[in-house]
Amino acid sequence: MARPSKAPERRAELIEVARQAVLERGVLNLRLRDVAEGAGLSPGSVLYYFPTLADLLQEVQREAVARFCSAREQAAGAKTKPSDRLRAMIRSGLPTGPDDELCVLLYELGTIARRDPVYAARHITLYEQQVRIYTGILEAGAATGEFTLTADPVSIARNLVALEDGYGLHLTQAVPTLETATAEAMLLSYARTATSNPLAPVGGAEDAPEKGPKA
Repeated sequence: MARPSKAPERRAELIEVARQAVLERGVLNLRLRDVAEGAGLSPGSVLYYFPTLADLLQEVQREAVARFCSAREQAAGAKTKPSDRLRAMIRSGLPTGPDDELCVLLYELGTIARRDPVYAARHITLYEQQVRIYTGILEAGAATGEFTLTADPVSIARNLVALEDGYGLHLTQAVPTLETATAEAMLLSYARTATSNPLAPVGGAEDAPEKGPKA
């Protein structure tokens, strides 16, 4: 009887090692040797499971995108009213700071997307999924009369995601140029204007920033 293949477990281990290596070294400084040493393998052994370092990093990116989008959907889905869902969605998209591992990982891998169509396609997917979630919330609020939108929901959703991306870059710098609470307040200011809704918190506790998704 043939032994069960350990390839899935080894691939998962290499993806985890590569994830940590990207966070520690940065994607532009990462070498195949770094991943091999972290996994206790030779570079040739790593290539047995992933033909190139780029193939391995694509898996790291795929998992990071999936986890980030899932966390955002769960955050918004935990609320009932569109206004509460919108606040939760905004909060879930902002990094907590330079130590927010999942957001840092996505930004690091985004540097490859400027040159590699495969990475770019996944980042487009990430963008579109976030726009889709926002659009659904905005449409629900307009349908119930809770929101009076000042533009079409897709345009508002795209602006919200673009603002998150911009503020996120500032928040994940070695020396952040602003705090997460400030970025959230500015996003909420735009959302209030775009929805004609005060987006008032239910209670004081809701004003305290929650920790963002981690890797």
